[in-house]
Amino acid sequence: MIIDEIRTELKKLQDVKYREMQIRIIPTVKPESIIGVRTPELRQMAKQYAQAEDIGVFLKDLPHQYFEENQLHAFILSGMKDYDACLEALNRFLPYVDNWATCDQMSPKVFRKHREELLNSIREWIGSKETYTIRFGIGMLMEHYLDGDFDPAYPEMAAGVRSEEYYVNMMTAWYFATALAKQYDTVLPYIEQHRLDDWTHNKAIQKAIESYRITPEQKDYLRTLKTTRK
Repeated sequence: MIIDEIRTELKKLQDVKYREMQIRIIPTVKPESIIGVRTPELRQMAKQYAQAEDIGVFLKDLPHQYFEENQLHAFILSGMKDYDACLEALNRFLPYVDNWATCDQMSPKVFRKHREELLNSIREWIGSKETYTIRFGIGMLMEHYLDGDFDPAYPEMAAGVRSEEYYVNMMTAWYFATALAKQYDTVLPYIEQHRLDDWTHNKAIQKAIESYRITPEQKDYLRTLKTTRK
């Protein structure tokens, strides 16, 4: 059975020291579910198993038992070439994503050719109640719509998110820091007008100041916009 085969292969690739590091940096995942397999090896496995005739059995076996199975799942989805099939599989998988690593490393390449259609899904993801579904939606907004396809309506979507979840607010901050680097004049009013909650506002400024793409003059001005409100 493909699921047993995948688990056997994953355990063969275990790196104990790497596992210890992962347990520290991915606190939302139960330690016993982490095998400890490095990302390049997982990506290579994904390429191999994506061609398996019965890979659909693995993709539908949710929730997975191991963190690395989630990672493998994310990498297989990222390589899918059919947009509709990818979107269907992704929407089936997102409710089971339980950590930032799987969320952030999942980036379907086929989305680049379907940005117009993708916006509807992004709106749905951002409107979700699931932490990592929201985070994924904001991440896709950041990845695909801050350059040639940018529209002033898009930062409005991200600014409208209100959450108590650290991993949602951190992605929102990351989005606005990146948006400041790429669309400074359009996005700056969101910071000047304090359109974000205080923590996300300050974190976005911090991350922007750390960016080499922000000029020294811009950084100086952004520092004056930090909020001290309790």
